[in-house]
Amino acid sequence: MSLDIADAYIHGRNAMIEAGVGIGKSFAYLIPGLLINRISQRPVIIATSSIQLSEQIHKDLRFIGSRLGFTTVRSVVGKGMGQYACRNRAADLFKPEDSSSPLSTLVERILNYEIDERADIKGGISDAVWSNVCVNDCKFEQCHYKSTCTFYEMRAKINASIGDMDFIIVNQDLLIRDLIKKKEGTKGLITERPALIVIDEAHNLEAKVRDARTIEFTSRGTCRILDDALQILLKQSADTNLMPQFKFVKRCVGHIFKQVEADLLHTAKQDNDRIKVSEITGVPLTRGAQILKEFSLSLSILTSRREREIDNAFEAINGLIDLFNVFAGVENNYLIWASNTRGESTVSICPKGISQFLKYALFNGKTSVILTSATLCQSGETLEEQYAYLTESLGYRGDYMERQASPFDYDNHTMMYIAKDVPYYNHKNREAYLEAAYKEMLRLCNLTDGRTLVLFSAKEDMKYVHAKLNSEKLAWALHVQREGSSQDGVIAEFRGSKGVLLSTGVFWEGVNIEGSDLSQLIIFRLPFPVPSDPVYEYKASLAENPLKEVFVPDMLLRLRQGTGRLIRSETDLGVLSILDSRLSAAARKNYRDKVLEALPFKKVTEDFRVLEKFVQDKGITLRDN
Repeated sequence: MSLDIADAYIHGRNAMIEAGVGIGKSFAYLIPGLLINRISQRPVIIATSSIQLSEQIHKDLRFIGSRLGFTTVRSVVGKGMGQYACRNRAADLFKPEDSSSPLSTLVERILNYEIDERADIKGGISDAVWSNVCVNDCKFEQCHYKSTCTFYEMRAKINASIGDMDFIIVNQDLLIRDLIKKKEGTKGLITERPALIVIDEAHNLEAKVRDARTIEFTSRGTCRILDDALQILLKQSADTNLMPQFKFVKRCVGHIFKQVEADLLHTAKQDNDRIKVSEITGVPLTRGAQILKEFSLSLSILTSRREREIDNAFEAINGLIDLFNVFAGVENNYLIWASNTRGESTVSICPKGISQFLKYALFNGKTSVILTSATLCQSGETLEEQYAYLTESLGYRGDYMERQASPFDYDNHTMMYIAKDVPYYNHKNREAYLEAAYKEMLRLCNLTDGRTLVLFSAKEDMKYVHAKLNSEKLAWALHVQREGSSQDGVIAEFRGSKGVLLSTGVFWEGVNIEGSDLSQLIIFRLPFPVPSDPVYEYKASLAENPLKEVFVPDMLLRLRQGTGRLIRSETDLGVLSILDSRLSAAARKNYRDKVLEALPFKKVTEDFRVLEKFVQDKGITLRDN
């Protein structure tokens, strides 16, 4: 793999490489990366989709650098804005008389320099509390606290001049924001002209690009955008027309959100539901868009020491122009939906296709790009066929490298069990499915004496199971994932108790629990995307066979990530149980063979007695020990 990466760099090509669990993927790209950096004197950018992996790469760099004889390796880890504490916001919230609430305690600790990042808070913190104090609208050069701000320092380091930094490790979101800014002609966030870009966990790239290119609007947020732009323009101009024009646009915004709130009230069943917005009538949207275009033009020609503020206002106003044009029907390259995000009516717009953006902003031949992950491929005869789904989704242009298989002995160390008697899941028989899946899950957890990670694809299912388990007398400890980005605490508790951990979301990837503490992984339901989700609805509309071309490939990428949590070392033993009878032989689903071919588990049974014998023969059960 290292040689493939070196070869791609030498020939100025891009490379896509699937690297199985346990081959030492980060070493495989860090070794050539270090040598390339030394030869070129230009930084190497590594983009990941998890903070844990970013921190691990940072450590690996030191280790490999010392083995290669490099005395210093200058590197920085750049996380998203939301991971850093903002002292300016904390200072605004500080009330000495109110010191008892969790928020007041948090504010005080930030102002006392005890907390710089969310990761500094032991035991984690809820999103709702943290959202009050994280960086969300940085003042940059104008901030009183910039000299002691970890976020400000990080942003300066990732944008360092060539020769000042060797490795820049960022999350994929930050890399994408940088690509967007550079494509739009504004100042980028990350250094210019890197020697090499490595994107690890590249199976997440499409979703990350969509998230980064999704613009969210709330009524309050939109008014703030307009107020900020007005202040900047008034400082530069004495134009008396500005005030009435801004008031006109604000009235349009008010009418739009009145309609959105009515739609949400009638259609949305849950806060995170994405719903279609009905046609906006009686609002002069075209006139509003024209006024916004004039503001955008005025901002684009301004020169000032406050360049970053002007850039941010320019970007925000351009987003508003797109929103008005989408509602007016003159812009049809966007998907649009409404949701009740964080208790506030929110409208989101997202470009329909992202492949064109990546083709020209990333895979353009200016810098070699390496895409790698343990799960990039589908089944297929040739490498082109195996990498085809992601190639099309990402607009990838470049070489396909041989897949590097995991060295772990799945044939002898694992068995896959499919629960054939659990009824199919659908909305009408949800209760019957959950009840049957719950009973099967209980039986499986008892078989391995706990030591089980259960992965859910729906939070509602996890809550249902958690409530039922709480009312039972269990032979093992029960844990459930916590809100927030770091799950280290709950993983440590799970390992200590050898119990059962219920999880969703972040646990499908990036979690590494080696040894007998994790002896079983249960997939509660196959992780198919929601068909009514606007993004998948659009992707399905372009496909001749949506199930075969969109839903199954997407499910397989996620399933392969989830099942990769089970075997993490050469000596690990374990059981993979899938509580979804659509995968059983009797169901005769045409994707069964694709799933079995894509997963490395070759011993497959639907007979619980066969599974019991395997568990006993391999000594996975604790009862006989």
